[in-house]
Amino acid sequence: MSARSSRAERAAVRAGLALAIAACGVLASCRHGGENARRGDPLRVAAAADLALAFKDVGAEFERTTGKHVEFSFGSTGLLAKQIEQGAPFDVFAAANIAFVDDVVQAGACDGGTKQLYAQGRIVLWSRDAATLPKGLEELRDAKYAKIAIANPEHAPYGRAAREALRRSGAWATAEPRAVYGENVQQTLMFAQTGNADVAVVALSLAVVSPGSYVEIDASLHEPLEQALVVCKGGGLGPKTNEARSFVEFVGSPPGRAIMRRYGFLLPGESAPRP
Repeated sequence: MSARSSRAERAAVRAGLALAIAACGVLASCRHGGENARRGDPLRVAAAADLALAFKDVGAEFERTTGKHVEFSFGSTGLLAKQIEQGAPFDVFAAANIAFVDDVVQAGACDGGTKQLYAQGRIVLWSRDAATLPKGLEELRDAKYAKIAIANPEHAPYGRAAREALRRSGAWATAEPRAVYGENVQQTLMFAQTGNADVAVVALSLAVVSPGSYVEIDASLHEPLEQALVVCKGGGLGPKTNEARSFVEFVGSPPGRAIMRRYGFLLPGESAPRP
């Protein structure tokens, strides 16, 4: 082999090594950038409609203390559960009834080991006018309440509790023909706020922050509304497990509980804020 060809081969090897090193640097940069992009993704939380105001404050405090941004999607618990089972990209699910959490866990979409109770839901009768507020469910037999708003009991836990309480009180038979159904408990409250219903059966958590008057409904008239949240798998987009766990833990922490109590999300033994 000539000296000239040997030098040419060495030069080719050096050029190849340089290209390989450059390629590795690009790949490492891309990989690092991808990881940063994933870390920069917001935490996505699907939550029952009545959590909208409370979770706005919870999310702001969580972001302040952790630096992690949270995006919320609020709606009917039953509809959100179906979306999660079908692969919707949520990292946490906060349900108005623990049964829906059990459903998404059973479907393999969420981690049952992270399930945590955040409240025991309570329902109230709400009216924008104190003079027309019934003292109890039995008064809804009166035809003067031409429209009675409840959330759709087919997929809204608060609607299911409202229907159950009306049945046990003996008022359902006469009230059902006058019932108007909200897609979720927030829309149900809106019907009464806008005058499209005379009275609404809604969550205590909405009533305590809404101008108007309310009276609590005896909790023994319906099955307990145990409310829980759980870490989910992000719809296959890559679970943010540690961040999601941190959010669930924050909701149950002293700062989180202080916010939740203020909005009427009470655990057994906690008392409701007064109107």
